[in-house]
Amino acid sequence: MNNKKLAIVDLSKNKITIKQTPESLKKMLLGGRGLNSYYLNNMIKPGIDAFSPENVLIFGTGLLTGTLVPNSSRFNVSAKSPETGILGDSNCGGYFAAELRYAGFDRIIIIGKAKKPSFLYVSDDKIEIKDGKDYWGMDTTEVQKSLRKDLSHVEVACCGVAGENLVRFACVRTGVKNAAGRCGLGAVMGSKNLKAIAARGTQGIEVANPELMLETVKELKDYIMNSKITSILGTVGTPLLYEVSNTLGAIRTKNSQLNAWSDSLNAEVIETFVDKMISCSSCIVHCRHRNKLGGEGPEYTAVGLLGANQGIENTANVIELNNVCNELGLDISSSGTILAWVYELYEKGIIDKKITGEELRFGDFELSKKLLYDISRRKGFGDILAESTANIKRFGKNSQDYLIAVKGLPQSDPHDCRYIKAFALGIATSSRGADHLRSRPTLEIFLRLPKQVKEKIYGKGVNNDPTSYEGKEKSVYFSDNIFAAIDSLGVCKFICHGFNSPHFIDYKWMKKLIRCTTGWQFKEKDIQDIGKRIIDIERLFNNREGISRKDDTLPKRYFDDPMKLKIGKGHHIDRKEFENLLSRYYKLRDWTDNGQVKKERAKELEALA
Repeated sequence: MNNKKLAIVDLSKNKITIKQTPESLKKMLLGGRGLNSYYLNNMIKPGIDAFSPENVLIFGTGLLTGTLVPNSSRFNVSAKSPETGILGDSNCGGYFAAELRYAGFDRIIIIGKAKKPSFLYVSDDKIEIKDGKDYWGMDTTEVQKSLRKDLSHVEVACCGVAGENLVRFACVRTGVKNAAGRCGLGAVMGSKNLKAIAARGTQGIEVANPELMLETVKELKDYIMNSKITSILGTVGTPLLYEVSNTLGAIRTKNSQLNAWSDSLNAEVIETFVDKMISCSSCIVHCRHRNKLGGEGPEYTAVGLLGANQGIENTANVIELNNVCNELGLDISSSGTILAWVYELYEKGIIDKKITGEELRFGDFELSKKLLYDISRRKGFGDILAESTANIKRFGKNSQDYLIAVKGLPQSDPHDCRYIKAFALGIATSSRGADHLRSRPTLEIFLRLPKQVKEKIYGKGVNNDPTSYEGKEKSVYFSDNIFAAIDSLGVCKFICHGFNSPHFIDYKWMKKLIRCTTGWQFKEKDIQDIGKRIIDIERLFNNREGISRKDDTLPKRYFDDPMKLKIGKGHHIDRKEFENLLSRYYKLRDWTDNGQVKKERAKELEALA
């Protein structure tokens, strides 16, 4: 059941191989992120250049993607990251993943490099490598519109001009806003001369037990819609998080020099710029904005990193920067963090006009907009900024002290983690760098849950105070595992247990949904073990690239500079406490004290088939 195909596309040889993914492997890793990580680990040799034809680029759907399961719209794009040199992986929604499955494919693995600009056309059980020269140079909306006109009714995943120009934080985009934003995977597309994948399918998705599926899906929909957070997200979207963070004094402001900003970016103000709320395929939450300035968004990440972190108060300006990033195919998180970094470096005299060519300053909307365009075209100082965190070598070693990044990846979360200790551990240990979607234990801060409720979710001994270090390794460990599982099922984290709510899809629900779809009789522990297995495979990949304990750390500012404003005032990360917390996390993971996957476990993972 649910037996969609795997395609290996060799762009160098103009060759396509179609096969089945072994069921035994699906049972061990489900799909999506899990299988993508497995194939990366097996197909990429350590030490390769991310822009070389040897890099492997994978578009992989989840086990439940495109079924009737609510919010089952997700897919993962994976490769070695040109931004970090380690695991690159990004999760995305929209309509593309479901269409890819309706065309008969779970996963497309792309190797080599095309001799000229190309795109892939995926239709029922067939993939063609097509000439893409007419689409090269188009922004992300234009290329999608053009392909839909030329091929009719296709869904498209593409890179923008930033990807074509190998900007190290270029994203993959589908639809008006959806992006596999992190790790520069749009630049990997560009390096392979691959502009887009266009998919059109007319096949359904066969499930093992249709009647049980209908019954379970109805029950799950009712359960999700009865939650207060569902109606809030469906009304104002993720910008609701800005006000919560800002009230605490936990919003990254002017490169984390400050920790609170203007109320002009609160959700109620953003709402005045919204035409309507829209959704991804099969979504029942509808958390996305269509804005009046010609785009979609902004999400909380854009509000924080293109607003507060840039020192920009004007709501319309922030929304316009959001739209510009989307059109150019730039990762909003890296864009907002890198710009804020160089603005502070200029303020402090660490870089000057000899490098920048012009004066840099916080709060200048036109400057930020111009630099985004220059980055995408690698023009002037934008050519330098396109290298992202690698600029530490160019700007000097002391520039690193002001960079809000981990493992070379600029922090995606607008939260200032000095206040929320579990968040700090999460971004330090995330498999792709400073990222909140791998292990963010949101319940640590947004819901003042009774201690017994929190302990039921995360385990005994988790202190209810978000500023405490006690037991926070358990919060991150739990979140790591369940988010890896939900990513591999192809279901949105917004309805995952522990992400926005103490309810939603937990391991019991996952077990039911897997049974409906495949007939497999999983136990809850089986799915928990899948999550652990995925985390270990990703760590194994990174260990081979040189990642160890020394890399599971935080920006210097988080240790040395206490927060200055509001409830967060005076808080910072204590180095000794953090090291103890990290050691406890490693123990839970059963890694060595240096953060290595143990040899016995590595052999077990490498023997999967």
